[in-house]
Amino acid sequence: MSLPMREHIQIRETVAAEMPRDLLLQADPSTARVNACLHNARCFVGEIDADIVGVYLLQATAPEVWELMNISVHAAFQMQGVGSAMLRHAIATAGAAGAIRLEVGTGSFGYQLGFYQRHGFRVTAIAQDFFLTHYDEPIHEDGIQLKDMLRLTLELR
Repeated sequence: MSLPMREHIQIRETVAAEMPRDLLLQADPSTARVNACLHNARCFVGEIDADIVGVYLLQATAPEVWELMNISVHAAFQMQGVGSAMLRHAIATAGAAGAIRLEVGTGSFGYQLGFYQRHGFRVTAIAQDFFLTHYDEPIHEDGIQLKDMLRLTLELR
């Protein structure tokens, strides 16, 4: 019997120049926003058999507060535990760096919201019209235009 996909993933820290932009842009379609995040973020890739299948970015935003700036999994590896393994790694990494709280921003509906909530994140704020004012092009999920960003928080201690 083979192990679940998540058991085969290796997650390692890397430098911004080695981050696959296509995966980062899958989670955030703004090149300018992705580049801005990369400037101060800790960068991680998830690999299976030496192939990059996922990425995430972490950034300290305040003393003891970190933010998950971007997390993305290659389409061929979604729904196989890769994203959950990467999120668990991000939570552990932020905690090991001294964070007491991990935050993330996401759309107000869709798979991502449930994904974070299944991992213990709770909605703590709404940034109204965030996607309307911070993006040049409309962003749609499931045929619905994103307008508001939900801010979610996970208390680590």
